[in-house]
Amino acid sequence: MKPTHIEHIGIAVKSLDEGISFYEKILGTKCYLVEEVKDQRVRTAFFMIGQTKIELLESTDPEGPIGKFLEKKGEGVHHIAFAVENADTSLNEAKEAGIELIDKQSRKGAEGLNIGFLHPKSTKGVLMELCSK
Repeated sequence: MKPTHIEHIGIAVKSLDEGISFYEKILGTKCYLVEEVKDQRVRTAFFMIGQTKIELLESTDPEGPIGKFLEKKGEGVHHIAFAVENADTSLNEAKEAGIELIDKQSRKGAEGLNIGFLHPKSTKGVLMELCSK
């Protein structure tokens, strides 16, 4: 698992509209994409900052992962995503290194990326996402 760069930082927000307005003001750039990922029960909004993206995440279901996160922890940083050459290969390498996985194989995420998550129990409390095209 050799990341090439930080692909994005995921931030959970209660309201995507309010989040977009806030981040457009503070970052001085426009949101370039709003997308719903139905199987993850989330709406996302993206901002490009250099080579790294900021992804805002709004739950579409209080029982979904972002809904549960917001209920438990409130708004804030949800995960850090790393760009890798192949998400499935990187997930396998992480498993072989003894890291607990949330996803045993990649699935489709926002922007059509192949994604897989590493469990924060094995990553010093940080939810990590691996992304590939």
